[in-house]
Amino acid sequence: MLTPTLLREFVDTALREDVGPGDYTTLACIPPDATGQSVLWVKEAGVLAGLEVAEAVFRFIEPEVRFERLMQDGDLMQAGDQAFTVAGKVHTLLTGERLALNCLQRMSGIATLTRQYVSALEGYTTRLLDTRKTTPNFRVLEKEAVRIGGGVNHRMGLYDMILLKDNHIDFCGGITQAIQQTRKYLRDHHLTLPVEIEVRGLSDIEEVLQTGGVDRILLDNFSPRQTKQAVELIAGRYVTESSGGITLEQVREFAEAGVDYISAGSVIHHAVSLDLSLKAVRR
Repeated sequence: MLTPTLLREFVDTALREDVGPGDYTTLACIPPDATGQSVLWVKEAGVLAGLEVAEAVFRFIEPEVRFERLMQDGDLMQAGDQAFTVAGKVHTLLTGERLALNCLQRMSGIATLTRQYVSALEGYTTRLLDTRKTTPNFRVLEKEAVRIGGGVNHRMGLYDMILLKDNHIDFCGGITQAIQQTRKYLRDHHLTLPVEIEVRGLSDIEEVLQTGGVDRILLDNFSPRQTKQAVELIAGRYVTESSGGITLEQVREFAEAGVDYISAGSVIHHAVSLDLSLKAVRR
């Protein structure tokens, strides 16, 4: 999902927000032709994520900057590790420092928490999904961090999948009506989007099975016991997904119930940024 175009647009917008008319601190005390080198020091254990973004930040400011990766995205890191060095104009290093660090710290925190969820699912076929509970204008990087941590990206936005949730169903007049109207809309507009529908109980599942026309069933706020009953009722006819405040301590219970996917917004909105530091290499 993280394309070069999206990354460049993000960096451009974020730098304009941070730099404004100028990085006056750097302009005031550093000669424009001064060169130097900085190193990324790891100060906290976790999963590294965001190197591609950090490099893009510095290259946006100075295309000829020298960026050397000493580690890779997805690597386990420990306090004291060095993740990369970057060399170029000192103006570039100082102006890009905070944006690069903000992205690295946030993405590494998400990747670390995601890896914990994924590790808890070891031994099961159930896979972890992210959600749209993301930071506005930072979604693509947060979802990239989930991918680096071993999770699976769910829909990127409202445009790449049909997800009929409780409010859609209620406003539409019911499950059958929502599915039928959705299928008609897709046919009329020549769209081939996958269709997922949220259910709130076994009777909802029965109605979905009778109506058909979907690709995935979302079991919302089901207990592990109810999830097992639902999976048995669906009997492999549709892909299944569990959602609804599922914590790290609960994921194995839902995996044991046989669900195909578990979606957890908490891997993004509950992630804590990791402590990283970009320091000048003193000569």
